[in-house]
Amino acid sequence: MRIVVVGAGMASVRLVEELVARGVRGVTVVGGEPQVPYNRILLSAVLEGTHRPGALDLRSRSWFRAQGVELHLGRRALSVDAGAKLVRVDGGRELSYDRLVLATGSRPALPSIRGLTDVGGRLHPKAFAFHNREDCRRLMEAVPTARRAVVVGGGLLGVQVARALTVRGLDTEIVESGTHLLHGRVDGTAGLVLKRSLARLSTHVHTDVRAVRLTTAGLHLDDGRVLESDLVVVTAGSRPAVDLAKKAGLEVDRGVLVDDRLRTSDPGIHAIGDCAEHTGRRGLPLSGLVAPAWEQAEVLAAHLAGEEAAYTGTRTIARLRATDLEVAVLGDPEHTEGEVVEMTNPFAGTHRRLVVRDGSITAGTLIGDLSRVGAIGKAFEQATVLGPHEPGALLLPEVSSATSPELADDAEVCACAGVNAARIRACSSIEEVRERTRATTGCGGCAAVVAALLGTPGTQLLKGTA
Repeated sequence: MRIVVVGAGMASVRLVEELVARGVRGVTVVGGEPQVPYNRILLSAVLEGTHRPGALDLRSRSWFRAQGVELHLGRRALSVDAGAKLVRVDGGRELSYDRLVLATGSRPALPSIRGLTDVGGRLHPKAFAFHNREDCRRLMEAVPTARRAVVVGGGLLGVQVARALTVRGLDTEIVESGTHLLHGRVDGTAGLVLKRSLARLSTHVHTDVRAVRLTTAGLHLDDGRVLESDLVVVTAGSRPAVDLAKKAGLEVDRGVLVDDRLRTSDPGIHAIGDCAEHTGRRGLPLSGLVAPAWEQAEVLAAHLAGEEAAYTGTRTIARLRATDLEVAVLGDPEHTEGEVVEMTNPFAGTHRRLVVRDGSITAGTLIGDLSRVGAIGKAFEQATVLGPHEPGALLLPEVSSATSPELADDAEVCACAGVNAARIRACSSIEEVRERTRATTGCGGCAAVVAALLGTPGTQLLKGTA
């Protein structure tokens, strides 16, 4: 069976790994970037200086070659002829397929700021996107000569980038048009606690205000203020990359619509990752997280290998990866109904909130203390029915550190890959952990716990090769 995968990101690599593990051959991958597939989530860690650029590589060219996977990197898929089952790639190449998988990901959505781009669509010299390796490289080259930076967008990526720039020594501010940071993911109380935490770390936040113009004087806000800046980094959202799907005549809403077998409206074409929208979640916010993409890849690989498998949705745990900031968001706490158990101490920078329905945790927010994230995450993932006092008890911090080597074997360590402490303990090195479990290759939030379980210094873990 000839399988063509368009996209060479984290979802695509996981799909290839799962297909190879099942003995499926005849796979071709087309990717627009010239580099081997890498972990896009950890680009902010490279900017911050806690990861080497090479540590982000997911698989080498030699690995793909050894598995018989044909790579076309630095090539764009221009069109799909679904009738002839052909993908046309720039350079005049045509690739025939039996099954086509769209893993085209997302692209940055630039806000309407006058002066941000010129008439040709090129960014202002002091403006930067932060979506791929080239964006990260350009920004890192500009940092040494800069003094002040403004990040437009106060979501997970915006906070991570702002924290990284602050760590690099820049006076950094965040501009968020919503009423609070992580707007749409967490409530106002959580956003305020995070804002105060950032202020203590010398990163200043402006909320409920929009950037309207970029000039040599700085970034102009709609309340009349002008923020002086040498760098303006735009992280104000992204949208699924669905142009190829639209041109192919596939059914598209916000993303490419797929069923439980990740099939599009053409049964010979599938979609996974950030570009896909499951019909069961139509109208709901798209997660943009790695865990659903990886689960979709596993389900699709099983389906393509002839196994029975279905994707009905993922219980996601989003981790913010930044030095001295601890944030985890379980599910969709802003849009999930249920009874709320909450503990907040804004002076200590902690906020813990669980949404409970029928005795099970259905969503949650943890800021400032993730000592119980393993236990809470496990209960959330398994939809464990809790006793009347257990939700409150789970919000109390543990006496011992969350990175303790005495963590229970069944405690979840990596939410992205669904890996518990026992599987980490069964490995002898970080290389073996990454190869056998894929822990630390997702959002990176489990790195400190993995380091403790292996008895490995954290700096060695974070800066090691993939």
